[in-house]
Amino acid sequence: MKPKATLKQIAKELHVSVSTVSKALNDSPEISTQTKVKIQEYAKLKNYKPNVIGLNLKNRKTKTIGVIIPNILNSFFAKVFSGIEKVADQKGYNVIMCISNESLEKEVHTLEMLSNGTIDGFILSVSEEAQKLNEYNHFSEIINEGTPIVMFDRIAEGINCDKVIVDDFDSSYNATKHLVNLGCKNIALVSSIDNLSVGKLRAEGYLKAMHDSNLPINEKIILRLDSQTGLNEKIAAAFENNVVDGVFALEESDSVAALKTALKKGFQIPEKLSIIGFADGILASRRLSPSLTTVSQHGIEIGEAAAKLLINRLESKEENLPYETVVIKTQLKERESSRRIF
Repeated sequence: MKPKATLKQIAKELHVSVSTVSKALNDSPEISTQTKVKIQEYAKLKNYKPNVIGLNLKNRKTKTIGVIIPNILNSFFAKVFSGIEKVADQKGYNVIMCISNESLEKEVHTLEMLSNGTIDGFILSVSEEAQKLNEYNHFSEIINEGTPIVMFDRIAEGINCDKVIVDDFDSSYNATKHLVNLGCKNIALVSSIDNLSVGKLRAEGYLKAMHDSNLPINEKIILRLDSQTGLNEKIAAAFENNVVDGVFALEESDSVAALKTALKKGFQIPEKLSIIGFADGILASRRLSPSLTTVSQHGIEIGEAAAKLLINRLESKEENLPYETVVIKTQLKERESSRRIF
């Protein structure tokens, strides 16, 4: 007995999308007669049989949203999830949360597992590995199969879907300019997320602000890493071997590392060194002494916006609803690490 072909196999062999195969096999008027005949004959040749259970699941709304976050230890993602859950609950939707652990393989597996009728749509932030490899085909496949995706924070530029982002470039530019206005001239950049889209945008904002302020770019105090490995040592070396009077850190753990290292080195903060960091957590803002000036990303608002976009698309009667990109404005929250002392 010949093995049964799947929609994905047929689509791959004929170089068309899964959505096109599905529509052709269902005699959709959206597909040309020539393409329909070609796909239908090939499906028959390959012994394709529709999965009736799968079709029933697909056609039945589950009122469940799948959320994939890259890292459970990051307080920003916890806040985003809180926002998603709040709106989902108000609208009568359940939420399933999964963690990719920054793994492309796990991200792909989770998408495939949950898109088999378990959920109606996804809200996700792209894994570090997917961004590093620039590998986004798995998102296109899911969307082509009819399951909508809303991306937040870390997004895949080439994928057509709804997105929620923050003004990473502008907020970094403004935070750096704030340090300049405080009198800082030798501003260090600390990043352990340079392989992520948000890390690159934030670094570009810093560089533009330095350029526009006619301040020299000192490569020795620009620390752009892909991970936390060796970060503390590099920060310590930058402090020891260079004049530094300001620090802009691009992620919460980077901010904490910079502040703690500076205190160990005997810096008076903010009298001799001002520090600003991207952070949304309690640790950075309230539990450190001195308290840290932060660029707040408003994680709860991001989650709420993402959930509203997805539920609106799921419940819309409009066939080709245009995709939206919502930009959430960040906020500079000034605390003890950067207050003006004169």
